[in-house]
Amino acid sequence: MPNTLNINKEDIDSAEKCRNYTVGVIECGKLGTPHACLFADAGFKVIGVNTNPHMLKLLKKGRLPFFEKAHRALEKYAEKGLFIASSEIRNAASESNVVIIAVQTTIDQNKKPDYSLLEKTCREVGMGLKSGSLIIFVCSTGPGIVEGSMREIFEKTSGLKAGRDFGLASSPIQIDSLRGSVEVSRLPRVVGAIDKASLNAASFILSKITKSEITEVSSIKTAEAVNIFQNISNETNQALANELALLCERLRIDFLEILRVAQGNNVFHLLPPGVAHGPLMRDFYLLLEEAENVNSKLRLALLARKTNDEVVEQIFRLVKDALKVCGKTVRRAKVSVLGVSRYPNVKDSPEILTKNVINFIKRKVRTVQVYDPFFSTKELAEFNLESDKLSKVVEKTDCVIILTGHSKFERLNLKKIKFLAKKSPAIVDVGHVIDPLKAEKNGFVYRGLGRGVWTK
Repeated sequence: MPNTLNINKEDIDSAEKCRNYTVGVIECGKLGTPHACLFADAGFKVIGVNTNPHMLKLLKKGRLPFFEKAHRALEKYAEKGLFIASSEIRNAASESNVVIIAVQTTIDQNKKPDYSLLEKTCREVGMGLKSGSLIIFVCSTGPGIVEGSMREIFEKTSGLKAGRDFGLASSPIQIDSLRGSVEVSRLPRVVGAIDKASLNAASFILSKITKSEITEVSSIKTAEAVNIFQNISNETNQALANELALLCERLRIDFLEILRVAQGNNVFHLLPPGVAHGPLMRDFYLLLEEAENVNSKLRLALLARKTNDEVVEQIFRLVKDALKVCGKTVRRAKVSVLGVSRYPNVKDSPEILTKNVINFIKRKVRTVQVYDPFFSTKELAEFNLESDKLSKVVEKTDCVIILTGHSKFERLNLKKIKFLAKKSPAIVDVGHVIDPLKAEKNGFVYRGLGRGVWTK
């Protein structure tokens, strides 16, 4: 097995030479799968690991959720002998020159990072680790986690020394930005490593799957911080947008008009108001844990997190207010939710919006039904969502909530929906796709997040 720590550009300057190296991607989910595809496309032999039996079965077929294009790609790579799927982390590590760790840390009920799965994975990797291998973390971890506890696990289980016997590096990327391998290849990479040899090797390896810039930093801890600070910055900007949106509602100003001015004239940077996505919340708690360990306070970040949590209640207040104007009670209302994907016009996990918004509304009203053009009824049922075709979902509804602003919803036939709905229906536009005047003209009571322009 070639020593990856001694690798240089000439060793992997062609697909044929890349075949001398095997990359183990652990674990092949939403973050790992795009990496696996890119490495195979570059010519590396790839072992894609997923320890979930159901997901492994899908991986072998190339049919992972939210990766429709991965099917043909993984099939192609498997036929060429460049990709195999496995459930054995230890074996994959022992056969790999490069080990990519793509295990996402979760946040427990006490809002503390749960590194148990990552620790278990690292123990398995360590027991199969060979001298001369390179480990690269591409998942988010708190600053100091990789150099600290994860390094210790590798060394104890393998009997090898980081920086001497194996390389250790980190190049985490924002999973919230991922919609496939093409997007991953376009993202700029920040790389930190335990020593110069690891840094050089990681940069050379990642350059084969990256079309954008690779920036080397002084340590793994710095690379971890760059990644998390990006999401903390995004969350703070999101909180500002949500707070200003609430003000706009009360001042009867249209936030979207202000947003168009800001974006069109490049006057200042402003985000649309909305629900903060999962990675923003997760990275905040990853950073908070490390800040508390050094007796530091994240005052502004804590306030931003609190503000973004409250936007769910603001959405419900809009629903409640709209129903009140319609002469209806919340408890007896049927609510139709249109759009559950995190992003407009793509098929992306509905888990975050389900947990944060839909489940909250479910506890307040009689019935909630959902519709999203990118998901089948069966797929939504896996998230405990009651769904149907659009006409059935809006039939006899009291309130339509547009949660995700798919372009298709801009062309909704409001006249037809009004006909199918109950008398005096409401529209609450969180996705910002409905013209308030048009909605009111068609007989709806309109409310929109940040859009204080309704007249009823």
